[in-house]
Amino acid sequence: MHVTITPLFAALLGLIFFFLSLRTSLERRRARVSIGDGGDKGLLMAIRAHGNFIEYVPISLLLMAFLEMRAVSIYVIMVLGTMLVAGRCLHAIGISRANANIRLRQMGAGLSLLVLLIGSLWLLYSYLV
Repeated sequence: MHVTITPLFAALLGLIFFFLSLRTSLERRRARVSIGDGGDKGLLMAIRAHGNFIEYVPISLLLMAFLEMRAVSIYVIMVLGTMLVAGRCLHAIGISRANANIRLRQMGAGLSLLVLLIGSLWLLYSYLV
């Protein structure tokens, strides 16, 4: 029941979260807004990239860790982790720019949702067999 792969992805995602947090803080300073977005579009986009990350990543990492505990192949965990990191990066880039790229945002959201779906269904299946 060792969890060896998921912590690697947690560390990578933690670094991404650090940079999203830093960006939000810098945008707050630039806009001189301490609560909310103050109607500033750049700050709003930074807040949403940051918030969306924290909405999806914790449950995805938990699913991956639980799958690892159920002795699912490390290749499955690596694919899910890679999808999650790629998805979160694409989404953050797609939502974080003034000329937001809807395609990157959609691809990122899609990859993140696939990790949730596959991880959830695989974990349920592992209990049924």
